[in-house]
Amino acid sequence: MCDVLVALAPVTDVGRTIFAKNSDRPPGERQVVEWSPARLDVGTVRATHLAVPAHPQPTLACVLSRPAWCWGAEHGVNEAGVAVGNTTVYTTLDPRGAVTGLTGMDLVRLALERATTAAEAVEVIGRAIDEFGQGGSGHDPALVPEGRPYWNSFLVADPTSAFVVDTSGGDRAVERVHDVRAISNRTSVPGFDEAHRHPRQPVESLVDPRWNASKLVLSQRPVTVAAVEAHLRSHDSCGEPGWSVCMHADEVQCTTASMVCALLPDGRSVVHALTGSPCERQYASFVFADAATVDLRAV
Repeated sequence: MCDVLVALAPVTDVGRTIFAKNSDRPPGERQVVEWSPARLDVGTVRATHLAVPAHPQPTLACVLSRPAWCWGAEHGVNEAGVAVGNTTVYTTLDPRGAVTGLTGMDLVRLALERATTAAEAVEVIGRAIDEFGQGGSGHDPALVPEGRPYWNSFLVADPTSAFVVDTSGGDRAVERVHDVRAISNRTSVPGFDEAHRHPRQPVESLVDPRWNASKLVLSQRPVTVAAVEAHLRSHDSCGEPGWSVCMHADEVQCTTASMVCALLPDGRSVVHALTGSPCERQYASFVFADAATVDLRAV
């Protein structure tokens, strides 16, 4: 599952774009927050299910929140102040028939490592889908041996702009964010949603209560980091028991990591991150430029 929010700088109390995500994953899956330094890859890069050509330029340093079993990331922020997160979406196209390609988490990490702006991140995601496709399970084979592929929606942001990218296989639509935006586990770009969302997906009970709660917190101006963190800890957005923004749907999904970022360029973003449930743990806060010296294993 997952919920992702953004408020652009003019509508925040700190005058910085605020990006936030709760990562909802199978219970028992371990997620890690880690520092990924800039590097120059040669030849290929091994993503979760396949190898992709190395980027011709050095990658960007990133703070990544990543399920320990895979290469890709649920969310993160890079040295240029670009933040990216994804959500699972289901459409009229069955993902179980797709050729194995990149997972949504692979696409998140590729965008973080290769994009200096939100617009560039959209381009990286689009080119990678065109070249390699989406496909393959996004779940730990030790926990979900039968596999569980899915399509993805993405929210990408930088200090001055943000975009939503909805996908269904190789099809996609991009929406520019004007002030605030939230995404959850449904397509939401107008037109694309009407054309592609699966008619039997129970969005009214499992998705829209969370999505509407996110939109409500973003409507209360100015948007603050404290308000967003309180929202990510909240349990008052259930359509069904446990399916709240801070998720506790026993034996199905639970929140395993959370991140809130106040975005600035040149390594000056402020990162608030934790693993586990936000209602049970405190965020560790640090300036991105200091991340290499922070003990992220304790986050």
